[in-house]
Amino acid sequence: MLSLTLVNRAGLDESRLTSDDRLMRAVRYEQFSGPIRLETVPDPEPPADGVVVRVGATGLCRSDWHGWRGHDSDVHLPHVPGHELAGEVVAVGTDVRRWRAGDRVTVPFACGCGTCGPCTAGDLHICDRYFQPGFTAWGSFAELVALRYADANLVRLPEELSFVAAASLGCRFVTSFRAVAAQGRVQPGDWVAIHGCGGVGLAAVMIAHALGANLIAVDIGTDALEFARTLGATHLLNSRTTEDIPTAIRDLTGGGAHVSLDALGSRETCRNSILSLRKRGRHIQVGLVLGDERDPPVPMGAVIARELELFGSHGMPASAYPRLLEMIRIGQLNPARLVRRTIALTEAPAALAALGEFRNPGVTVIDRF
Repeated sequence: MLSLTLVNRAGLDESRLTSDDRLMRAVRYEQFSGPIRLETVPDPEPPADGVVVRVGATGLCRSDWHGWRGHDSDVHLPHVPGHELAGEVVAVGTDVRRWRAGDRVTVPFACGCGTCGPCTAGDLHICDRYFQPGFTAWGSFAELVALRYADANLVRLPEELSFVAAASLGCRFVTSFRAVAAQGRVQPGDWVAIHGCGGVGLAAVMIAHALGANLIAVDIGTDALEFARTLGATHLLNSRTTEDIPTAIRDLTGGGAHVSLDALGSRETCRNSILSLRKRGRHIQVGLVLGDERDPPVPMGAVIARELELFGSHGMPASAYPRLLEMIRIGQLNPARLVRRTIALTEAPAALAALGEFRNPGVTVIDRF
């Protein structure tokens, strides 16, 4: 029999594979910024503490693009990206107690071990031994994906929530939800500025609007800004034509935003977000600041003089999903509105490579495998 030499980082012992092993289709790359191909690879097996999920839908996220570009040290080659997923459990590890085949699930993009210091404090999304599909292991741009730490991290999906809608929660929506609702502590009537209206920013606009905020959306694209208006933004600022974004926001709000989010992740948007705040305001860094934009200089003089608070938002633990799912159930939030395009797995290589060009506002989801 012909031996297969593909490396499967999802848990399969590649040294023992033969042509009789079951195979699946997956999107894979073997070098950073290199060719992205749809290939046939071995099916994953469930880790003892995990499950295998048949992917029903998975979002394309700029974080996946950063991984392909080599900006994330967790990514090792060859690699299958994808972390915004929803689907059905098809295999369960020997140590898993809460889940069985047939369960409809999603999962936070950062999964905690459940036993380290941050996890025992309830902060599984910043675990010391985190597992991230699409980063620390092969991801969901595939027919099947293996997930560790299942009992502590899987989230059961209500029957009425489609896999596409659940995948749109991904990392972008839940990270924005934590940023706006938990880190930003947004209250009705607060002024909230969103810098960058990609998937993260548009999710933040929708969430802040649902919480009763007054919203300012900032972007360079008229299509993205108009989309933000439909989601609840009452003021739109084009940073290509507005000379001084922080001053414009302070003028609009009578002193500055209560909460401001950098939803893009650049030196310019980080600085503008901080300088847009009123005294005692809160800046939340949501967009990844990587590559040439990493380690942005912080206007610390303004932070001190105005007693500003600076926060990060890195996903959300499974324990926080019930509030979000309840807001979806009663119609306060409709994340599916952010999905502007669904594609087949065959289209994913080109779509992933194009994420660096910011071509389309909203979220693209793979839903045909």
